[in-house]
Amino acid sequence: MKFFLQCLQFLPLLIIFTLESLLKLFIPKKRKSVTGEIVLITGAGHGIGRLTAYEFAKLKSKLVLWDINKHGIEDTAAECRRLGAKVHAFVVDCSNREDIYSSAKKTTKAFLPVMMKNNHGHIVTVASAAGHTGVPFLLAYCSSKFAAVGFHKALTEELAALERTGVKTTCLCPNFINTGFIKNASTALGPILEPEEVVDKLLNGILTEQKMIFIPSSICFLTVVEKILPERFLALLKRKIDIRFDAVIGYKTKGE
Repeated sequence: MKFFLQCLQFLPLLIIFTLESLLKLFIPKKRKSVTGEIVLITGAGHGIGRLTAYEFAKLKSKLVLWDINKHGIEDTAAECRRLGAKVHAFVVDCSNREDIYSSAKKTTKAFLPVMMKNNHGHIVTVASAAGHTGVPFLLAYCSSKFAAVGFHKALTEELAALERTGVKTTCLCPNFINTGFIKNASTALGPILEPEEVVDKLLNGILTEQKMIFIPSSICFLTVVEKILPERFLALLKRKIDIRFDAVIGYKTKGE
């Protein structure tokens, strides 16, 4: 009861901050410049990573590109150089810690510690809408994306606690993207996203320093109502959203 009464003292601030947030919706935030900034992009040899590299190349950032695919990363680097960017490309297996640190020494030497020391930088986590809600038959995928969202939130809080306000964080949470990773996907939330659309919103989110980017934006609303609606109503709502895709049902047993 005492805690509840203490919380009521914050009610005026809640009203003020809510009005402030609503006002910001109608005032476009100025984009920051990334000209000359070092931008490290993992998975830059294909898909979202490649298209993101192209966009930063147009903004004249200094690019460090990583991918496990040698031909893919070389093609991306060549196009970024054609667009006028300075590029360093490396074949890196991001599942191999030694590979990561070896490449890091050749490029930026360290990431977060250096950003924190300089109080300058921006860390972007690519997650998914599946990092906020469970989807049947995407158990491993949802688990990894929940971890990515958790990493982003914990890192954001840690930077705030350490008063490193110059190090920004952004988390990308899109719906299904037309990359071929998930076959024949569909949902009532809207059409399957094209990679170009996602990259456009991602870049705008980074340059305006958004903490969480939901694509489409309706996913943000769903993540809120999921926390307050009754379980039985949520089950009806999820059936209405009607997520569909070609799924492999069942689990392999040892020896298969």
